[in-house]
Amino acid sequence: MEFDNLKDLLAKNRSYRRFDQSHKISPESLVKIIELATLCASGRNLQPLKYKIVSTEEDCERIFHTLAWAGYLKDWDGPQEGERPSAYFVQCLDKNLTDNPMCDEGLQLEAITLGAVAIGLGTCIIKSFNPEKIIDILNLPENICPTHIVALGYPAEQVVIEPMKEGDIKYWRDKNCVHHVPKRGLKEILVK
Repeated sequence: MEFDNLKDLLAKNRSYRRFDQSHKISPESLVKIIELATLCASGRNLQPLKYKIVSTEEDCERIFHTLAWAGYLKDWDGPQEGERPSAYFVQCLDKNLTDNPMCDEGLQLEAITLGAVAIGLGTCIIKSFNPEKIIDILNLPENICPTHIVALGYPAEQVVIEPMKEGDIKYWRDKNCVHHVPKRGLKEILVK
């Protein structure tokens, strides 16, 4: 892959919060995306993360109600019916292997979200959820602890990156429901 192709893929890898719920994702595509996690580096090579794929309408509905969406959008309670994710990946730590996944969570989440974008999907990594409810809904064993949830679907919103102004990191939506994400520039992230 050329550098510019990777840069374009990263630019498309946004947090989408509204999806076309009528378009389902094939089970084969979901497994193909998760398989990318097996190629990632792993601290101490322990590979302690596991994934639960959630794609039935009933389970997706149950998972949806455990999630918090878009903390900066105070007047928005999350996607409405018809805009909700078609599937979820529940990333879990196998506590029989370790209590410390080191950097594995982020490495695998980036690979998974880039893989999803590469096949035309959008994702949103969610850390604000009720782990006890997720464990109950999915009937997870005691040693399997949810760490992150990745919402997936076909994007039904436009997300744009723009330069950060006056240090304001808060994303926002304009009157046309375009989602704006301010980013620090290269000069700001380079340490002199």
